[in-house]
Amino acid sequence: MPDLGSATGGRILFGGDYNPEQWPEETWHEDVRLMKDAGVNSVTLGVFSWSKLEPHPGAREFGWLDTLMDLMHENGIGVVLATPTSSPPPWMGRLHPDTLPVTEDGRTEWWGGRQHFSHSSATYRRYAAAITEDLAARYGGHPALTMWHINNEYCTFDHGDGAAVAFRRWLRERYGTLDALNTAWGTAFWSQGYDSWDGILPPRQPHYMKNPTQVLDFRRFTSDMLLECYAAERDIVRRATPHIPVTTNFMPLWFGQDAWRWAAEEDVVSVDIYPDPRDPFGAQNGALVQDMTRSQAGGGPWMLMEQAAGPVNWRGVNHPKPAGLNRLWSLQAVARGADAVCYFQWRQSRQGAEKFHSGMVSHAGEQGRTFQEVKQLGAELATIGVEVTGSHITADIALLHDWHSWWAGAQDGRLSHEVDYPQVLRSWHRALWEAHLTTAFAHPEHDLSAYRLVVVPQLYLLTDAAIENLLAYVRGGGTLVCGFLTGVADEDDRVRPGGMDARLRELFGIRTLHEWWPLDAGEDAECDGFRGTLWSEELETEERQAQERQAQEREAQEREAGAADVVSRYKGGELDGLPAVLRKGRAWYVSTLPEPAALRDLLAGLADGAGVRPVLDGLPDRVEAVRRGDLLFVLNHGRDQVTVDVPGTHRDLLTGATVSGSLVLGRYGVAVLKP
Repeated sequence: MPDLGSATGGRILFGGDYNPEQWPEETWHEDVRLMKDAGVNSVTLGVFSWSKLEPHPGAREFGWLDTLMDLMHENGIGVVLATPTSSPPPWMGRLHPDTLPVTEDGRTEWWGGRQHFSHSSATYRRYAAAITEDLAARYGGHPALTMWHINNEYCTFDHGDGAAVAFRRWLRERYGTLDALNTAWGTAFWSQGYDSWDGILPPRQPHYMKNPTQVLDFRRFTSDMLLECYAAERDIVRRATPHIPVTTNFMPLWFGQDAWRWAAEEDVVSVDIYPDPRDPFGAQNGALVQDMTRSQAGGGPWMLMEQAAGPVNWRGVNHPKPAGLNRLWSLQAVARGADAVCYFQWRQSRQGAEKFHSGMVSHAGEQGRTFQEVKQLGAELATIGVEVTGSHITADIALLHDWHSWWAGAQDGRLSHEVDYPQVLRSWHRALWEAHLTTAFAHPEHDLSAYRLVVVPQLYLLTDAAIENLLAYVRGGGTLVCGFLTGVADEDDRVRPGGMDARLRELFGIRTLHEWWPLDAGEDAECDGFRGTLWSEELETEERQAQERQAQEREAQEREAGAADVVSRYKGGELDGLPAVLRKGRAWYVSTLPEPAALRDLLAGLADGAGVRPVLDGLPDRVEAVRRGDLLFVLNHGRDQVTVDVPGTHRDLLTGATVSGSLVLGRYGVAVLKP
């Protein structure tokens, strides 16, 4: 099976989304000159070109694309050729209203923007297959072609009648009978029992709250329908070019796709990352997405399909990147496994909805700071490419994440809308990042045996298979730490007896979970040694007396009987004296979200006890160190000069300088060190 290495040829792919149809042909040759000047070796063509390629039904206008494919090849620039199916031409919606998606309150989403297609529409799928077939037939043998890019940022939801038919079909395949569906959905509540498949609709706008399991299944269905669209186009291009890798670009931590399942269907896993330059946690958020994408790629290289060279256009205030930040964040992606660093887009548009979204060539042109920084980055990526491409990153810590758990926990009737799953996930990842510990992500049913420490920030929904997997991991000698509101529901969003699965309560030494006590915005829970935020729980354990802890034999027997150590207790309030953090053997449970420093110290201590060490000791604040293969990346995310202790002697591949004992990094400075 082809992979990213098939396209890179030992280089880091560098370039971006190129939309030459927005410009007169004389600009194309100027673009090529600038691309070569900047070290661009890859461009993505055709992402939003459907109306240009098929201006009316059945027409084919390939001449302009022929010219561009030839032009790229003549100048040594590879092409990631996109299928244009994310934005159908206006004529499709006008002639075929069934191709347009419908919102949950019955509004049609019209053409005039993008992503205006119904994933369940047979008409849309037929036109998408036809244009894909013709692209594959025409360009499959073109020497410029290095990769296929299917659609773009799959993100549509559809609650219309066509989607309703497809949803019923999907439910029949999942449940088989109406009795099974009624049981799974708990339709005895609120008199929702179905006597006919035809009575089932997507979760449209009701008078009051929706059935949570119906919503959960609809989210599963939507991910699957979009995946069907991707797979149909992927299979077409694979038949024509089995040697060319295929990808589609994820959005970071996107709610609408089960990216674990999607990644298994791709040859190359790619993602778009747009941290806010003003976000003090922008570097950590980037690292989270990079770690997750690398993990979806099986730990191997992945593709940064899109980032911004400067500002975006969709935030309330769109700040540019300060000098040096684009380089820093690009090299951070390489440090964490990227073998391709690309942008949206090459040349900043002069018209349209994204004319204020930056490009590698900004409105300031080639003399502008943005392009000059792009040139520097292109030269540096060319310098380190042979040394870094294809190499892997070793992580001894896994953070567990599951889209189905996120979907289920995001229901309207949850206990606290202050608890936002992505923010909880970021908090735990940030604690590890600030402790300078390299982290991978894993699905809760993945093989966890290779990890010394497994971290579960929050998994509200856990399947039986996932629970047994966690138990087996601890029995096998692994260290497990779980955050609050974990193991509450089964795969049908049915609350497990006791409010937490009995096997997990036994694992953590919890006798009874009496009540959940969510905290208001800004409210803290005082605990021994730290403050908790967002959440607290009324737990009862079977605790050992202090004198009993002195005898290891007795200690082991009591652990088997279900006793737990209370590491920290709540102080004051309704939960005064009750456990906040507890452990039983190698299994830890944290019933609140500790303040950042406390969570960092807790996880750093657990990692150390499990035999996991940072890449470098004594790193200054806002300095990141990542080892990729034989190379050590050291990145300064601060504006002040820092000195970093680096044992041994290395050569900095970016400067050629010898580094022995210590390294000085200026504002947003980066070193790539080879022993």
